[in-house]
Amino acid sequence: MALRIKFLTDEDLRGQITEGILARLPELDLVRVQDVGLRSANDALVLEFAASENRILISQDVRTMIVHAKARLLAGKPMPGLLLIPDSIPIGIAIESVITVAECSLEGEWDGKIQYLPL
Repeated sequence: MALRIKFLTDEDLRGQITEGILARLPELDLVRVQDVGLRSANDALVLEFAASENRILISQDVRTMIVHAKARLLAGKPMPGLLLIPDSIPIGIAIESVITVAECSLEGEWDGKIQYLPL
């Protein structure tokens, strides 16, 4: 099965989550902000990069990332989607939730949406 959804992980996402996702779905198009020169970048810049690359952003920054995402939407700017994983969610459930989104979503389905995981 070809996965069409692309992801960007925020710097605050626990490494075990990213590693677990890629161990289960090595073909997934997932990059980390650290790998694209955005280490320590502010939320607005991370969201801008995600939009320019048509990547759904996965973040554990439930406090400030949502504020910037909503501001982006209110300004009429594109946002391929934001998946928020609260720190209280166990790693295994976080991994399964992202895999479900990756495997069951259609391209563009998450445009302009902010979703807390698990679904």
